[in-house]
Amino acid sequence: MSELTDPDASAPSGHDSTQGFRPTAVAAVPLAAIGAAIGVAVPGASGSVQVTGISLNSRSVRPGDLYVALPGATRHGADFVSQAVDAGAVAVLTDDAGARLLALGHDIAVPVLLAHEPRNVVGRLSALIYQSRPDGAGAPALFGVTGTNGKTTTTYFINALLRALGKRTGLIGTIEILAGGEPIPSLLTTPESTDVHALLALMRERGLDAASMEVSSHAVSFHRVDAVVFDVAGFTNLTQDHLDLHGTMEEYFQTKARLFTPERARAAVVTIDDDWGRKLAATAEIPVTTLATAGADGAGPADADGTADWTVARTAPRGLGSDFVLRHRDGAELRVHTGLPGGFNVANAALATVMVLAGGHEPAAVQAALDAADPFTVAVPGRMQLVSTAPAAVVDFAHNPDALARALEAVRSPEPGSKVIIVFGATGQRDQGKRPAMGAIAARLADTVIVSDDDPHDEDAAAIRADVLTGALAAKDDEGLDCTVLEVFPRDAAILKAVELAGAGDTILVAGRGHEVWQEVKGVNLALDDRVELRNALTARGFTVLEDHRIES
Repeated sequence: MSELTDPDASAPSGHDSTQGFRPTAVAAVPLAAIGAAIGVAVPGASGSVQVTGISLNSRSVRPGDLYVALPGATRHGADFVSQAVDAGAVAVLTDDAGARLLALGHDIAVPVLLAHEPRNVVGRLSALIYQSRPDGAGAPALFGVTGTNGKTTTTYFINALLRALGKRTGLIGTIEILAGGEPIPSLLTTPESTDVHALLALMRERGLDAASMEVSSHAVSFHRVDAVVFDVAGFTNLTQDHLDLHGTMEEYFQTKARLFTPERARAAVVTIDDDWGRKLAATAEIPVTTLATAGADGAGPADADGTADWTVARTAPRGLGSDFVLRHRDGAELRVHTGLPGGFNVANAALATVMVLAGGHEPAAVQAALDAADPFTVAVPGRMQLVSTAPAAVVDFAHNPDALARALEAVRSPEPGSKVIIVFGATGQRDQGKRPAMGAIAARLADTVIVSDDDPHDEDAAAIRADVLTGALAAKDDEGLDCTVLEVFPRDAAILKAVELAGAGDTILVAGRGHEVWQEVKGVNLALDDRVELRNALTARGFTVLEDHRIES
């Protein structure tokens, strides 16, 4: 599914990844209680109908479900009510438009509830039906991470640190979903609220102690985390992205800020390296612990004005990663290491550490876990993922200007004569304003810029490349940059070209798609994994690649 618009969850195409989300035992809720919870009339004698699940997708309906028929990007969920009822739905909740569709073309044998804005109540109903976080029930401690960049890595770091502390953990995010069983591939950064609450109930049923979750701005805008209360919410940063949805940076910020309210979180850890972080820390309606990491790249002090509760200090390189000290304003210190390259991964590791502390874990126990397990060297799929060392070949998800700049700065080798070669593009049907900016950043920070295709979706791929090339060539000419700019497509050919141009002492960065294994072109999903293409191209040229172990999660 796309996060560009509110997804049409009921459309019959695509892959349904929700089958492993639900708990095995759900106490039935009378339809009368559901109606009362949202102030909706229940017709006739239907109040005794017993509901044991809820779904927005006709393909994932199970017997006993309430099927919520919502308007989608191209179709209305009411068009699929017959399929939902055939699958066992015992009631339908829809809006005025859905009710009109049902009146015109369907003879529905189950009760239909009518709400003006049904999406706004789905989270509340999901929490009621699944009893996902009932008071006093020992539900897993829940850590939510939001921000433009770093959400995925920070949630993996939290997960790894909690496991090092002996906790049984779950994970909900961009790459996969873990609930104490086999990983479930993820289609959205944050799943729909029906699935989120089912997952939280499943985690509680399986006896998990804690869970970490990525919370995108789309998740807040589209009500995917409604009725979820995080024990600790964390903020990484805010840079240009998703303006196709939000319009302005201020609106983007305000959407993120809605997570830091008593209805959604009990406590917060906010990185105050930029103006947005400082604004959030000053305006959040819940207790806030502040973190300064701006000196994580060694460029200067992280907290020049001394206002942060925790500060990154004494950063030093070790291997590809970094050692650093996390210092509290009272003088207490923690020694931390991350094996992932770049100052931004120091920031991610620092945020994960402070969030776990804010969740109630003692500093001494956290230090012991950091020393014994090295949790922040966990590999995160497609996030600064190393494929070979000579040349250094890295796959990263960087797909906006700030992330691209940070990734390029992180992979630059200090060895004289070492070149950086980047392969990247831009996603179709997304914020077009960032395309030339990303091209310019690549021209400034790489020696060879290879512009190729990302996921064009339904947009013309050549036009997307042209936007990126315009920024790269303008920066090269206007600023007198000594770089080479190439246009090579399709993407596998661009990766092969990068390897052909690389020497053993150079660095190849393939950016933008990270862990993704499909490229969408005009509605068709083409198999394409940057890591596989890079590994094959390196092997064909006689370079040695690293073993491809299953990513630890």
